[in-house]
Amino acid sequence: MSKKMNNSSIVFILLSAVFFMMGCGGDYIPKPNGYIRFDLPEHEYKTLKDSCPYSFEIGTYSVIEQVNAQEPCWKNVFIKPTRGRIHLSYKAVNNNLKMLLEDAHSMVYGHTVKADAIEEQVFLKPGRRVYGVLYEIKGDAASNIQFVATDSVNHYLRGALYFRAAPNKDSLAPLVKFARKDIEHLIETLHWE
Repeated sequence: MSKKMNNSSIVFILLSAVFFMMGCGGDYIPKPNGYIRFDLPEHEYKTLKDSCPYSFEIGTYSVIEQVNAQEPCWKNVFIKPTRGRIHLSYKAVNNNLKMLLEDAHSMVYGHTVKADAIEEQVFLKPGRRVYGVLYEIKGDAASNIQFVATDSVNHYLRGALYFRAAPNKDSLAPLVKFARKDIEHLIETLHWE
């Protein structure tokens, strides 16, 4: 009797395995990778004005972080909804504008290893003496947006957007788009003191 049980158990197991293998027929369609959906707020702005020789507007959802005691006008703008930071570096121009601009250019184009493209947008605001370039670095670069602004005589401000995440152009795209609008607004509202 135990032989019969064993044989019927084996037959049952084999038939079950065949049934499950046959039941998985049909064409398999791979699903695309999904990305997190971000609920980002409307863009609203407030003026940042402190002891530094510049002022501009940042998002009401953003926070200013002091980063260097020796350089009090080097700041981070932490954009809370995106968890991204715009690293700002201010320098007084002292017959060194060409060098500062060349440094910024080399920092931007140092990303060409990972960049698919680098687009430049020029900002000219002669009434406020603001001249700048915004660089959008497309692809899986560490910094997707960088900019420089100057009055070409006394002031120089450089900014770079970073996220604390592995570079992935697809998943970061909505955050970069949101931050770009804030950065463009920052440049548009920049005033030298």
